[in-house]
Amino acid sequence: MSGQQLVTWVRDEVFPFFAEIGDAFGMSFMAQARLTVDEPTVLTQVVTLVNELRLEQADPDTKGDLFEHVLRQIKQAGELGQFRTPRHIIRAIVELVDPQIGDAIYDPAAGTAGFLVAAYEHIRLASSSPNGRERADFEGKVFERGYGDRLNQKQWRKLQTATFYGNDVDPKMVSLASMNLALRGLPDVRILKRNVLTTSFDRQAKAEKGLPLDGYEVVLANPPFSGRIDKDRIVDDVKIGTTTATELLFVKYMIDSLKPNGRCGVIVPDGVLFGSTGAHKELRRILVQNNRVEAVLSLPGGVFQPYSGVKTSVLVFQKGGRTERVMFLHADNDGFKLDANHDQPIEADDIPGLIAAYNSREELWADWRARDKDVPWTEKWWFANAGAIEDEDFNLSASRHRPQSREAANHRDPRELLAELRDETAAILGDIEALAAELGST
Repeated sequence: MSGQQLVTWVRDEVFPFFAEIGDAFGMSFMAQARLTVDEPTVLTQVVTLVNELRLEQADPDTKGDLFEHVLRQIKQAGELGQFRTPRHIIRAIVELVDPQIGDAIYDPAAGTAGFLVAAYEHIRLASSSPNGRERADFEGKVFERGYGDRLNQKQWRKLQTATFYGNDVDPKMVSLASMNLALRGLPDVRILKRNVLTTSFDRQAKAEKGLPLDGYEVVLANPPFSGRIDKDRIVDDVKIGTTTATELLFVKYMIDSLKPNGRCGVIVPDGVLFGSTGAHKELRRILVQNNRVEAVLSLPGGVFQPYSGVKTSVLVFQKGGRTERVMFLHADNDGFKLDANHDQPIEADDIPGLIAAYNSREELWADWRARDKDVPWTEKWWFANAGAIEDEDFNLSASRHRPQSREAANHRDPRELLAELRDETAAILGDIEALAAELGST
């Protein structure tokens, strides 16, 4: 088939056919899908090339990796500041939080479902025998993947139908996330089109939608940065003072979404960790005094290029209790060249060593306490107790609590100092804007 006949057939038969399949599974990956390749010659070439891929013979991981490769070509951030999270950063956060079989895992700003896919792979790997593992390569980095051969039928069913949950405000992201999960062998996972900052579900609504009634064991997310929500639309549950900053409201929502002792790994712009508005301080007070902040992983500037140059960190915490101490982890390199594209693999990579340090934090806490304070500290990890953090207005910035010495100060990377200066300037401008908004509302 070729020519206009092919265009008509794909538009009027193929697209509706797959939309019907998606609807039958409760997915919406064909929502808003339209055939835009309507030039007969070009469409014929596309169909021929896709057919040569022999996707019907490919396993779910291969199809998922191919889809992820396509998603990587998206270069623009969304209206609320959402953009694609590098997959090696996602895998690192998942390792820090360590989701387990039986956990309900949630991403309230799912995007293309990268965190949910990584959590699925993490659980499968942990449930695989030595013979049920293989080395895989993606984006120039090698990682280990497991088949989950130690999972029984009941556990597989739990994993595929009652483990992963997510939503996104952008219908295009909902479609991409649904497709990504379906290709990975998770067709029963529903990604809802929803803005969690402006809508709330009671227990009856959660039951009707098949959502956990009492919260989630794990929340993983990279919520929108630098977005603003009209203050009259923000639901009461997530409000912190009069702020309309999405990065603050999302963290508050994630705290509320967790079960007691639930675990969260979330990427935040560094301004969240040291901003001086009342909302910034109140959020950090809640984190430190009403929850257990386990670690702050400072990521290199440029990790989110080419989408954004904002400096970010990963906040890892558990719900409930009270913070006693925080482990700070500082990465100068993440395994990719920190240029405008951030897509060229390099050897320098601090992430694996920092994950290993986090997993040994109890032993390293003893080493930290026994250190000679007169000797320069050269490790890329350190600790601060809750008292020191509270004395600094609950500042959770890694650089604020980094042990300083004359030698260390003289040899800090100028790029790191410039990044800190830029972020602090941006935070000050954000504070001015927030104060102006507060004055305008009075």
